[in-house]
Amino acid sequence: MGDKKNERWLSNKLLAAGPVPFSAYCIIAAFGTYFCMYAFRKPFTAGTFEDTVWLGLGFKTVLVAAQVTGYTLSKFVGIKVVSEMPAKYRVVSILGLIAIAELALLFFALTPPPWNFLWLFVNGLPLGMVFGLVLGFLEGRRVTEALSAGLCASFIVSSGVVKSVGRRLIQDYGVNEYWMPFLTGLIFVVPLVGFVWLLSQIPPPNEIDEKHRSPRMPMFHDQRRAFFRKHVIGLVALLSIYVLLTIVRSIRDDFAVEIWRDLGVGDKPSVFATSEFWVMVGVVVANGLIILIHNNRKAFLSSIALLAVGFVLVLVAVGGHLAGVFSPMTFMVTIGLGMYIPYVAFHTTVFERLIAAFRDVGTIGYLMYLADAIGYLGYVAVMIFRNAVSGQVDFLKLIIWTSIIVALVSTIVTIFLGVYYSKAIPEHHDEEANAVW
Repeated sequence: MGDKKNERWLSNKLLAAGPVPFSAYCIIAAFGTYFCMYAFRKPFTAGTFEDTVWLGLGFKTVLVAAQVTGYTLSKFVGIKVVSEMPAKYRVVSILGLIAIAELALLFFALTPPPWNFLWLFVNGLPLGMVFGLVLGFLEGRRVTEALSAGLCASFIVSSGVVKSVGRRLIQDYGVNEYWMPFLTGLIFVVPLVGFVWLLSQIPPPNEIDEKHRSPRMPMFHDQRRAFFRKHVIGLVALLSIYVLLTIVRSIRDDFAVEIWRDLGVGDKPSVFATSEFWVMVGVVVANGLIILIHNNRKAFLSSIALLAVGFVLVLVAVGGHLAGVFSPMTFMVTIGLGMYIPYVAFHTTVFERLIAAFRDVGTIGYLMYLADAIGYLGYVAVMIFRNAVSGQVDFLKLIIWTSIIVALVSTIVTIFLGVYYSKAIPEHHDEEANAVW
């Protein structure tokens, strides 16, 4: 009884807190939870696994494809599971899913290659649903952009940090590449449990939040189908951009070790965390500032413009590298900013304000999992095709040319979206919502 009273006390304190302390608490809880999750998902990418070739493919590519396939399937499952999940089951679901992923990493270490790739498929299968469950604690609030930007900062910087941890385990402590992912996960078990407990204390959106953003409720099959039909034109265009972003972002993230090596930097664990820290800072500031735009229509259209800003940065990064004026760090930070600014905008603003601008009742979880499912499916297809035509992949060239194509195509689609939504979104409903600020 005492523990339950203490938990209620903390939730009540958060209800009475001002927007700054409330936001700070939510960001710490969400950031910490998802940061720790990455220690169970990404550390294996710090290895090179050059001792094994399977079916003519580099074994690391096989491992990445296996995990992403499981992660992709998880996103398809999440379209239903996450969008229908009652709030009271989110905490136990997060801990249970990550526990399954860590167990899979143990069996990955125990099973001889190449058949241990199957355990990375199992590892990815539960982890794909964690983001939506964490996001469920944050959406539908007046400060959602700031909260979601803090959450998204975790998957930018955490990927670099866990790679650095993984490389140090290999280089400084002589840990085998196959055991390194499991041991990295063990390091983060205790902080994960602590952050998830903090997350569980966040109260649901209040009446003022609902007036400004619209109520957020579970979406079942008929509601999801009706929503998609209503927004089909815009959603197809938005999902097309998201697929392209997922492909290019995943290449940069999963093969960062190889890209840095091709850039001539060598095998320095610190570069991963350093580059991603600066990317995180720029992305959080760029996306978090949209919270200052109270009008949902204007905020949504501003988020579309922010997508274009990211694509311009990608082209600047590639141009600077090809011209020889950008150092490897400047190139990786700039291209990271260009990829992550629009990618994170989908998580923080695009879908959040789309629902709010049309005053729809629903959840971001449905839209995010629809986007992620298609996006990761595209990434798996690209990696399999790329390795089928060439066993030896130059990942620096791959990231450069993929980035150029993605930036140019996405810019064209973004211009269409700006024109389409400037005519499609009603302007009349925001007056009441703005009055509550």
